Amino acid sequence: MFFLMQGDYVWLDLKTGREFVVPVGAVVKLCDSGQIQVLDDEGREHWIFPQNATNIKPMHPTSIHGVEDMIRLGDLNEAGILRNLLIRYNEHVIYTYTGSILVAVNPYQLLPIYTPDQIRLYTNRKIGEMPPHIFAIADNCYFNMQRNNKDQCCIISGESGAGKTESTKLILQFLAAISGQHSWIEQQVLEATPILEAFGNAKTIRNDNSSRFGKYIDIHFNKRGAIEGAKIEQYLLEKSRVCRQAADERNYHIFYCMLKGMGPEMKAKLGLGLARDYCYLTAGNCTECDGRDDLADYSSILSAMKVLMFSETENVEISKLLAAILHMGNLRFEARTYDNLDACVVVRSPDLVTAASLMEVCLDIFSSSNSIDGGESPQISLLTLCFIMQGIYGRLFVWIVDKINAAIYRPPSCESSVIRRSIGLLDIFGFENFIVNSFEQLCINFANENLQQFFVRHVFKLEQEEYNLEDINWQHIEFTDNQEALDMIANKPMNIISLIDEESKFPKGTDATMLYKLNSQHKLNTNYIPPKNSYETQFGIQHFAGVVHYESRGFLEKNRDSLHTDIIQLVHSSKNKFIKQIFQADVAMGVETRKRSPTLSSQFKRSLEMLMRTLSVCQPFFVRCIKPNEFKKPLLFDRELCIRQLRYSGMMETIRIRRAGYPIRYSFAEFVDRYRVLMPGIKPAHIQDDLKGTCQQIVSARLGKQEDWQIGKTKIFLKDHHDMQLEIERDKAITDKVILIQKSVRGLKARSNFRRLRSAVVCIQKVWRGYRSRKNYQIMKSGFIRLQAVCRSRKYYRSYRITRCRITLIQACCRGFLIRQTFWRRLRAVLTLQAYTRGMIARRLCQRLRAERQRRLEAERQRLAEEEQLRNQMTVRRAKAEADRKHQERLFQLAQQQEERDREEKEEARRKKELLDQMEREKEQPVDHSDMVDRMFGFLGDSGPLPNQDGQAPAGFEDLEQTPRGEEAEEEMLNEAPPLPDEEEEDLSEYKFSKFAATYFQGLSTHTYIRRPLKQPLLFHEDEGDQLAALAVWITVLRFMGDLPEPKCQIVINDGSEKIPVMTKIYETLGKRTYKRELQELQVEEEVRRSIDSQKRNSVRHKLVSLTLKRKSKITEEVTRRLTEGVDYGLQGNSMLEDRPTSNLEKLHFIIGNGILRPTEETSLLTASTCCPPSPGHSTTSW
Repeated sequence: MFFLMQGDYVWLDLKTGREFVVPVGAVVKLCDSGQIQVLDDEGREHWIFPQNATNIKPMHPTSIHGVEDMIRLGDLNEAGILRNLLIRYNEHVIYTYTGSILVAVNPYQLLPIYTPDQIRLYTNRKIGEMPPHIFAIADNCYFNMQRNNKDQCCIISGESGAGKTESTKLILQFLAAISGQHSWIEQQVLEATPILEAFGNAKTIRNDNSSRFGKYIDIHFNKRGAIEGAKIEQYLLEKSRVCRQAADERNYHIFYCMLKGMGPEMKAKLGLGLARDYCYLTAGNCTECDGRDDLADYSSILSAMKVLMFSETENVEISKLLAAILHMGNLRFEARTYDNLDACVVVRSPDLVTAASLMEVCLDIFSSSNSIDGGESPQISLLTLCFIMQGIYGRLFVWIVDKINAAIYRPPSCESSVIRRSIGLLDIFGFENFIVNSFEQLCINFANENLQQFFVRHVFKLEQEEYNLEDINWQHIEFTDNQEALDMIANKPMNIISLIDEESKFPKGTDATMLYKLNSQHKLNTNYIPPKNSYETQFGIQHFAGVVHYESRGFLEKNRDSLHTDIIQLVHSSKNKFIKQIFQADVAMGVETRKRSPTLSSQFKRSLEMLMRTLSVCQPFFVRCIKPNEFKKPLLFDRELCIRQLRYSGMMETIRIRRAGYPIRYSFAEFVDRYRVLMPGIKPAHIQDDLKGTCQQIVSARLGKQEDWQIGKTKIFLKDHHDMQLEIERDKAITDKVILIQKSVRGLKARSNFRRLRSAVVCIQKVWRGYRSRKNYQIMKSGFIRLQAVCRSRKYYRSYRITRCRITLIQACCRGFLIRQTFWRRLRAVLTLQAYTRGMIARRLCQRLRAERQRRLEAERQRLAEEEQLRNQMTVRRAKAEADRKHQERLFQLAQQQEERDREEKEEARRKKELLDQMEREKEQPVDHSDMVDRMFGFLGDSGPLPNQDGQAPAGFEDLEQTPRGEEAEEEMLNEAPPLPDEEEEDLSEYKFSKFAATYFQGLSTHTYIRRPLKQPLLFHEDEGDQLAALAVWITVLRFMGDLPEPKCQIVINDGSEKIPVMTKIYETLGKRTYKRELQELQVEEEVRRSIDSQKRNSVRHKLVSLTLKRKSKITEEVTRRLTEGVDYGLQGNSMLEDRPTSNLEKLHFIIGNGILRPTEETSLLTASTCCPPSPGHSTTSW
């Protein structure tokens, strides 16, 4: 039992029972409430009863904040390693050591730790001098090779997506940088990577750039340490990906890069289109990869091929072969029956023709093939076609690797006695255990078993070397050896691989017979797990990382890996030299030789043995790549996924080997500084001479001399329970001393607080007394100030009254003077206006009388002329009678002309009525009020200095602006008022309306607004009807402004007009441009008929009223009836307005209607409308 305090770190075992769940780190948040509250590393809270706290263990101090080398962890177990990786990963530190083993966690983001400055920083440094880094491993490989003159190797392993390929490229980059030569061969070695990635990497659900083959890059250095060549070995290319991909996965990168980056002319030559057009590229429903730029990658591939001496012809031939594979993937087969036997034939298609032309074979080759064309079923033919395409791509990949080796490999000279050294980089697939595991997984896991044994033996060797160096007895250390599993798989007679090879060579061998032999031979082996019954096709193997079950179906076919006879037939018939070149070795073999060719497992076993021999003579370095999550997202750490990878990578075996010996190791100085608190009187390590004796003294006193601990030359070696016991006693000793220090500090703090409080109280008293005195002083001061203000205000008040009386007297005198001066000036102006007005009226009357006299004289002259002419021909009486008869005939003709004009007028009236009906149908269309106002009143413009010069006339009144000519001009000149005398220079822009009112208004009316009816019109009117109409309009304006009450008689009119906006009604009544032409014609006709018949004026008025006011709900029925009747409207206007109350819209229509019907009073109406300023007391807003 141990005591917990708030802030302590512990291990919390959740005991979920899952395979990959280990204890999680947690911190104690609360432990004083009867329960223990802890917060784990994932942010979850847990409440634990103290009596049930068996799943809590104290955490070693080294596991709290993490360490760079996990060998130093006190908690050297799976949980301690996992938490250490988690802490550093959350701090963006992805590299951690376990001795000389580097653990790299994929960050899934770009980190600024691979710059040239970092390369210089890690150059010629030992492991441990700098923080963990991939450059440190590469640097130690290079300088160990230089110092020890021994080959080095770096084994990089991990799952797909863990970052193996990127780690390999970083090591190559570092080696090329520190060799210092920057030669052409270095550039060629670096440029080999883009080509291998294009043809051997693909996007998978775990990785956007997953290597689908293993490779060993052997880099050769000369005696000066410069790169002089390299050689690449490839293992187990995943050829099945050429024809099949899983969901959300892609084919090899080269296909997509070629389709994106190739020029249009070359694509047309190869018959290529888009990636979605080919079955081999769309099997996984994924043709794009967000993390890659296929267009840019294709340029990099072409550039790398030039560097590695690929000729232009070879590049074209590779593209042709890749295009042929894509076209062959689009072939389709039809089932046929020949002689009661099922068969199938290839469907002729453009893809078939293109593929045949690219491979330079005849179309008959596909018809003569028994497997492709003529197979048992379309499914079997498609499967055969897949095997053929896989074989072609596999041979192409092997040729490309050989081509790269031919460019970068320099064989050693026989004459040179200098042995060159090398650094090997092994980038190989990690341990795999899927839902369905096939022959490829068996080969991969077999390779990992060999590498694990190599790794374990290397780690044990390191332990052995350290124990020997420290002179420690280590013979009792044991570790788990996987040699039995290796013997069962490949070493002993009748092993699994030999049985698979043997069955593959039998013509009638099947997967079932192979499984039967495996069960018969190995069912008693503890590492072999046979099927549960005879119907199952799976068998299991106990690997170092766990049990893996393999599906035996397809084992033999994949193991044979023999070229299909159709491929050899196709190569023989092809005229393409490149195809013959990549299949040169296979074509050279005979049929029997190809049958006896080694199987895939034997080839892989032989390559693996050579690899292990190569590694065994090298000094190894290990890089274990860890994938933190399956979603390829940064800062997301999946604990179960990471612990599974740690187990599969063999890191746990390192822990077991270390824990079997003495996992806890301290240097003498570290041990003394940490545990000297257990022995009073021991000085710090840096001032002691005998550190070893001090350590032995401490450990003997606390652990006893009989315990299993040992002291070496520079370190002390302890077991786990020893370290735990020392830590508990250290915590207890430190706690006792902390309590003593706390007691003293708290006493000192209490005394200091008392003295501070006492001084604070004295200070507060002093400040309070001063504040109270100052407050009393302020009260007295404000009273005196208030008394002074009252006295001064009375003095100033008396002075103000005297001054005000004097100013009032001066104002009265000045105002009287100004009023008298204004009166005399206005009187002179009125007299002048009256004189000019009376002269204008006299001239107008004179002009009319002259015109009437002229017409009468002209008529009399015509009659007298005719009579005088006829007197010469007949008697005076007959001449007079004949002249009268002709005069009557002319009158009759005039009457006929008048009747003809009447008929034309009726026809024109009918046509206008039809036009009005059409406009009546259009009246419901919506109206833009702002446009209507602009069209109706835009002619007003800006106020100018002269009257009647306000702007362009509205539509329908343009003729009023035309310049009169001849006699009409002379008449208008007579009608115009003479210019006023320019007696005084005044600002007309400010006083123009007041001057107009003073000049033209009758009686005593001025420009100011009055709120009572007028006794006479403002302007002079000869016609009595115009006078009454002007008075009626003024009454309507007063009622509209709310200054004159409405009649008490209520007449309710429900015609729907109250729901129509006022501006819409005004626009529909007056603003239609269709009235322009009709209004002008009616005005002209009115002028002509006025001289003939005065009664015609009423008909013109009737038509105008019908033209402008005949609208539904525009004017009340009473107004419409009175305006359309022949009665003079001006005589009855006042009585009508007094009959009943009207709405504002009716008043507005009444005012505008009078303006239209009475052009002579338009100026009066506009004047009346303009001089209605809003009154402060009225309730109606001015329009």
